[in-house]
Amino acid sequence: MGGDQLAIKVVLIVVFAVFGIFLMVPGRGVRHTALRRLAMAGLLVVTVLAVIFPGAVNSVANILGVGRGTDLLLYGLIVVFVGNTLIVQRRQRNTERQITALARQLALMQALTPAGNTPGGDNDRDETAGDR
Repeated sequence: MGGDQLAIKVVLIVVFAVFGIFLMVPGRGVRHTALRRLAMAGLLVVTVLAVIFPGAVNSVANILGVGRGTDLLLYGLIVVFVGNTLIVQRRQRNTERQITALARQLALMQALTPAGNTPGGDNDRDETAGDR
């Protein structure tokens, strides 16, 4: 590890710090959705530019202290993978919270109604029983 890789180390640390901040801030608003979409659009633009100008990737890699452009792309892939994994994990956690809240509300509604009477009518009756 030489001092010439300091630039890529700083870039990667900053990106992962931004991921950490992103995870700490609640993200239910329109602003987070817009930021995600802008990041995705920026990623697509960078990808298209890397395909059109492959020499530019090598130049950027040399500026950042990474030996080759392919290594820089690998670092980028790892950053995108980690970011996507964190976003999916956050969404799954929110979905689990919503399911828990719904299950609690359903349990409370069923507990408050008299035995045998469920809200909305006679749901206990088998609907297919009349067809037999």
